[in-house]
Amino acid sequence: MRRTWNAWLCAGLALALPMAPLAAAQSPGPGAAAQTAGPGAMPQPTQLEHPSSRVPPKAAAPPAEPAARPTPVLVLPDTWYAQALTHSDVGINVTHFWSKGKMMRAETVVAGRRVVTIVNGDKYYAYDALQRLGVAIERSEDAKALDKGRDRPFGNEWAVLLRQGAELIRSEILGGREVELYQVTDGIGRRQVWVTKDAIRLPLRLDVYTRKSARTIQTDFLNWQTGLPIDDVFFSPDPGINLTELTLDEYTKLRRDRMGQVGPVPVLYSDLLHGY
Repeated sequence: MRRTWNAWLCAGLALALPMAPLAAAQSPGPGAAAQTAGPGAMPQPTQLEHPSSRVPPKAAAPPAEPAARPTPVLVLPDTWYAQALTHSDVGINVTHFWSKGKMMRAETVVAGRRVVTIVNGDKYYAYDALQRLGVAIERSEDAKALDKGRDRPFGNEWAVLLRQGAELIRSEILGGREVELYQVTDGIGRRQVWVTKDAIRLPLRLDVYTRKSARTIQTDFLNWQTGLPIDDVFFSPDPGINLTELTLDEYTKLRRDRMGQVGPVPVLYSDLLHGY
């Protein structure tokens, strides 16, 4: 069981416009009101002007330049779903991800046990849905600060690898979609991500090679969906789950003392708990 948990812990870590209308004010053109002499008005003599007394007409003002059109803003949907298929030397694992705003729920089955992870505000929940046991851990300030810069809580591998120094390798076709391959290589190993070649940058594949274990884990993200109607209660623990409340310091100390997992299931998405 320890080997299985550790293997899937590594797999979990691997996962680790409308345009504004342009308002143009229109000014009425200049015009002079016609004056009509009333009946009985005496005719006025025509006055001849000396050429030197004439005032030259004013030059017409140059036409105003049109206002700059605002840059379109990409507004991403509020809800997302994706299925992640992870391959490793111990087999295949399937994880389902849902998110709404900054809230996330992930479910996966490890050794026949349904592991549920929920991230909602200040709390990171991880529990075994069969044993109905788990932990509720206080999230770090760094993790909550990162929420503000994320488009969604999961599927951000491209941004993570860029911060680690990833470079564009090439463009290619993956699953019928045009993608870009980014890669970073360091003392830990090699990490590659294939992302859609558009503004949203959805990951379609993640490949992680670790030098120490000489192990490669590959994850394919399938069935991306967006705009799903999801109630907020979906991002709360199921009723009847026995949760142990822990501050982040308490969790860190227990993990150090036990040299490993705290609670019945592992923390699979440490960036959402610690912020790194």
